[in-house]
Amino acid sequence: MSEPDQRLYFLLQRAAHRLRTTQDRRCLAAAGVTTAQLGALFAVKDQPSITQQELARTLGLRESAVTALVARLTAARLLTKEPHPLQHRAVVLELTDAGAEALRAAQPEIDRFNAELRALLGDEGFVRTAGALHRLAHWEA
Repeated sequence: MSEPDQRLYFLLQRAAHRLRTTQDRRCLAAAGVTTAQLGALFAVKDQPSITQQELARTLGLRESAVTALVARLTAARLLTKEPHPLQHRAVVLELTDAGAEALRAAQPEIDRFNAELRALLGDEGFVRTAGALHRLAHWEA
């Protein structure tokens, strides 16, 4: 029997793509938003009045990517942008009622996805994988 593929970066990229496209399709059907948009909505829910710069740091994205993401979310009326009270060039983001509803509508799909991964990996494997991915997401080489 041959050893499993150990090209970890390749495998992470391939797994991330497959998981993202599957969950994007499901979340779009359930709530009208992608997983990237859900990430932004959850971050704003968790940190009300977050700035776009802080959102970029939270999501691990460039500010230009977050600007486009926020533009789509505000156009869809899922977020609002208001001038920052102290920083004249900054804006603060707030979740709208429609944004909160999108999060509620997506939650069953998020739960289903996690249940499927738990079934695939087992409870211990799920927890270990989540821990390893958290460490990799915060790793500074």
